Amino acid sequence: MQIKDYLDEKVVYLKENDDIKRAAGIMEQHRLDFMPILDEKDQVKGVVTKDSLCRWISKGKDCCAKIDALEKEDYLVLSEEASMDQVVSQYDRPMLVVDRQKKIKGFIRKRDMLRDYFQRQQYLANELAAILDSTYNAIVAINKNCEIIVYNHSAEKILGARMEDSVGRNIYEVLPDSRLPEIIKSGKKELGKTEHFQGRQLIINRTPIIKDQEIVGAVAVFQDITDLKRVTKELEEEKHISEVLKTILDNAYDGIVVVDDKGMITMLNDAYAQYLGIDKDDAIGKHVTEVIEGTRMHIVAKMGKEEIGEIQNVKGKNIVVMRIPIYKEGKVVGAVGKIMFKDVKEVSVLANKISKIEKELKYYKDALQKASGVKYNFDSIVGNSDKIREVKYLAEKAAYTNSNVLIRGESGTGKELFAHAIHARSNRAAGPFVKVNCAAIPAELLESELFGYEEGAFTGAKRGGKIGKFELANGGSIFLDEIGDMPHPMQAKLLRVLQEKEIERVGGIDNIPLDVRIIAATNRNLEEMVEKGEFREDLYYRLNVMTITIPPLRERPEDLEPLVEHLLAKICGQVGIYVAGMSPQAMKYLKGHAWPGNVRELENVLERAVNLTDYGKEIQVNHLPRYLKKAEVSMQAGGKRELKDIVEEAEREAIVDCLKSTGGNRTETAKILNISRSSLYEKIWKYGIE
Repeated sequence: MQIKDYLDEKVVYLKENDDIKRAAGIMEQHRLDFMPILDEKDQVKGVVTKDSLCRWISKGKDCCAKIDALEKEDYLVLSEEASMDQVVSQYDRPMLVVDRQKKIKGFIRKRDMLRDYFQRQQYLANELAAILDSTYNAIVAINKNCEIIVYNHSAEKILGARMEDSVGRNIYEVLPDSRLPEIIKSGKKELGKTEHFQGRQLIINRTPIIKDQEIVGAVAVFQDITDLKRVTKELEEEKHISEVLKTILDNAYDGIVVVDDKGMITMLNDAYAQYLGIDKDDAIGKHVTEVIEGTRMHIVAKMGKEEIGEIQNVKGKNIVVMRIPIYKEGKVVGAVGKIMFKDVKEVSVLANKISKIEKELKYYKDALQKASGVKYNFDSIVGNSDKIREVKYLAEKAAYTNSNVLIRGESGTGKELFAHAIHARSNRAAGPFVKVNCAAIPAELLESELFGYEEGAFTGAKRGGKIGKFELANGGSIFLDEIGDMPHPMQAKLLRVLQEKEIERVGGIDNIPLDVRIIAATNRNLEEMVEKGEFREDLYYRLNVMTITIPPLRERPEDLEPLVEHLLAKICGQVGIYVAGMSPQAMKYLKGHAWPGNVRELENVLERAVNLTDYGKEIQVNHLPRYLKKAEVSMQAGGKRELKDIVEEAEREAIVDCLKSTGGNRTETAKILNISRSSLYEKIWKYGIE
């Protein structure tokens, strides 16, 4: 802005020969603060102010005197081209505007000039504040009274105090450890100082504010380099990883090449370059088709579809390669290729080696299983139902612990199979797996079978004594089947083994330490037996650490078909007869049966059917036992049945009912039916009901 923008050309003036009285009258008439005095050439010779006139009159001096008698007043003469900034600082002095001939042009409208000037200053101040607040670095400035005059938004974020609570306050109230007052005192800069503030790493520059060669304050600029340090560290780590990866790739035996989405080579390792007989640095940046003949890397990088085990002719040889697209944020950004085999003949050699290794591995696995006594694993447990999957999950969890396991379930559900699988999956798999059927061993022999005996312990004892099952299982697992049928006195001795982790042979005096995991199984209601006093409560709690309850076959009908398929393959291999499977009608009868004997009953039924089926034929309804199709027989034959079938069915139903009434107690069942226990076991096996 220039002076001419605020020029008032209505000039009221005095001449050199005018008197004081005339000057006072004109000034009062026009309400002026001053008037210029012009000579005969209209050039400014001086000014008369209202203050000088008032002083003259107040002293009672002669008003008819010439104006030259008044005091000389200081005034400012300006050209039209002068800038506003030149005169604002002297706004209280009389100001006259003259032309190039020094003739009066007019006065300055001070009020308008000052208004525009301060509006402009306010605008600049607002612009400066916006710039400061938009600055990433924190800025804090104080005046020489140590009062905060600048505090931007970045300072709020870094230092914590709010702007409205900080501006105008003493710097020590906001930042007690501030060094800005020392900067004002010393007048020296502090640049590049690294300091820590509230977990942040800052670089601080402190500078004195100098105006007219006088220190009027100080300013500090804070740069938060915490994120910069983190990013720098990440970049260094990325660089290190890249260098390690590059070293790995360059030292890899297999040839590796990487291209971008346009098929341009971005990396080629030493092995590939040597195979191609080129300098890898010359290959970088070239299109892959210019370097590798017959390649499809650029196509994979464009289509995003992997190619594995493809044959490619390079330098007259058929090599086996793989090409994999590289994805970033769901978009194909390139591809990586690798030579899998430098000659197709290598594939056949490798296949033979793998086949040999697999055979050796199977041999050693079989040898280990034979040595440990394990026949089954979790893959041997057939079924896809939710119930069987849940039981397998629990059993696998139990396998990884050393806690005792109690397997519960009806007869024929596969309790022993689960016991084998748990041992095979455990960290004791390399140790022995010893099975004991507590119900099949007479009570008077059970102790010596479990704990062994010393020479001369009883009449008929072997010379040198005998090792018991627990000692045989040391370092592995012992499976106590039918634990519910263990005699009460024997339960107390088993409890001591569980508590003390040691045994004493019959007739011996030395305690033998044990490291054995117990897996017990029963089909009886142990809780009910505890209430009746038939099973020790303390032993029950010792065994019932990890409980696995196997569902009966009738509760998982969806597993019937896969079980039939698995068992048929197993039975056909055992008996040497091949059958083509189960006819739909025969399968319908199997699905309609309740299977009280569970999987064992199903296996017996299928073995009988396989033996009755012609080689290579399907199992038909007539190959199934009569009790499975009794509804059809009674309907089609009008109730005419052979006496043998009727007797067998009645005998089977009588045994099943009696076992249910005794809670699975075979000894009690044999007494009620008035047959020997061995006869009962034969019939249980015959009818598949155990």
